[in-house]
Parts: sequence; structure tokens; C-alpha cells
Amino acid sequence: MEIVVLIKQTIDMDQLKLNENSEPITENLPLKVDVLSKNAIEAAIQLKEKYSAHVTGIIFGTDKSTSAMKEAYAMGVDDGIIVTGYKRTEPSITASVLHDKIKNIEFDLIILGNQSSDSYSGLLGGMLATKLGIPIMSNAIGIEIKNENVEVTIEGDKYDFIEEAKKPCVISVAQEINTPRLPNVMQIMSAGKKKINIEESGAVYIDNINTLSNKAPKNDRKKIIYEEEDEGIDNVAKILKGVTR
Repeated sequence: MEIVVLIKQTIDMDQLKLNENSEPITENLPLKVDVLSKNAIEAAIQLKEKYSAHVTGIIFGTDKSTSAMKEAYAMGVDDGIIVTGYKRTEPSITASVLHDKIKNIEFDLIILGNQSSDSYSGLLGGMLATKLGIPIMSNAIGIEIKNENVEVTIEGDKYDFIEEAKKPCVISVAQEINTPRLPNVMQIMSAGKKKINIEESGAVYIDNINTLSNKAPKNDRKKIIYEEEDEGIDNVAKILKGVTR
């Protein structure tokens, strides 16, 4: 079985600061593998171990993205492709570029995180599946292979439920699906010796989308200040009683 796992690098959000206009300062921030990409890698590696699969990682980046691919190698990814020359984050355009790259690769499953920490759109998986003409199963918390079918467990509000689709298909995973492994020293050293393929995207796409803003809307919460302690306690108690009913 051939598995393609999509890996995304994002800026290190823990080091993000704001300027005087409350805008994020992203220049010169280090990059790291996105949290949900690690869940996607772990899901792919668990399937590899259980079903003797071969895993290929794909990441958009530059020749400086080798550290991210080496991290994926250390976790268990077999082969890696860094696609250069594409820097957009618009999901529909990203899906087109990925489609042109993946359509020439043999695969049974494409696994990715159900969203990323820098956009949270959750649209890429569905758009890519549509362009490839294959099924999409989203927000997976469990994956099983049943001959030519794939069975995915999805977490619902009250109950978990199961979806099934024929291979090939796209699966986006939720963070609850697993806890990504921490490679040992020998795995890290071995990953550093593996070949990383660096390829130009080579995709032709129409970029007619202009992002006006990607900031979160301003949220002014209502504040109530009680001068009298007893009055405040009584009102808070009433609110809590209403919430817990």
C-alpha cells in the first residue's frame, strides 16, 4: 500500500509577537512542522507498521526545509519530496499545485491534518480530493484498512461514527487520533543520511484571489464590575446554576 502524507511547515507560534498596530510580526521567525502534520505523519506510520505500507512525505518549502523532512524521516517516513517555488496559502490554489504533483505518483491514501495552525480553514483536503476525483473522509480519529476499502472513525458531538470508502481516498485527521512519537537518537542520526528529493512545483495556476485580511475579528466582551462582593457572588452563582442545568 502506498501512502502520501502532506506535511506543512508553519512559523513557531510560541515566538510570535505583535507590533504597535496589534499585527503579528512574522519576519525571521523559525519554522517548524505543524502540530496536525505530526498527527498525520504518525497516522501514516502506524498504517505502515500494521499493513506494510510505503510512506512518501510531501512538503512545500525551500532547500531550508530539509530539517522538517528529516524530522518526518526520523518518525518513519520512507521517502520525501520538498516542492519549491510555491509560497501561497490559499487552499484552492494549493490544491491545484498538489494535484499536479500527486497525479503522477502512485498512491492508495493521502493523509493530512484537518487544518493548520496558521489558517484553520480545513478546506485543503476536500479541494484536493475533488480535483483528484476521489473520496474525502474528514476529521478521522481512527483508520482501518478493509481489503480495498478504508474504514474511518469520526468523532461526533455525542457519538462516534464510521465512514467507509474505496481506495484511493483522502483522509484528514483530527489531533485526537494519536500522540506523535518522539524519535530516538539512532532514528534521528539515520534520518540525516537519507536522500531528500527537491523538486520545482512546475504547476501553472490562476492566482486571482486577493486576501484582504486574515486577522481574527475584534471581540469586545461585555464586562460587569460589582462593587459589592455579596452582590457579585450571588449573580455569578445564578449564572453558573443556569449553565449546569
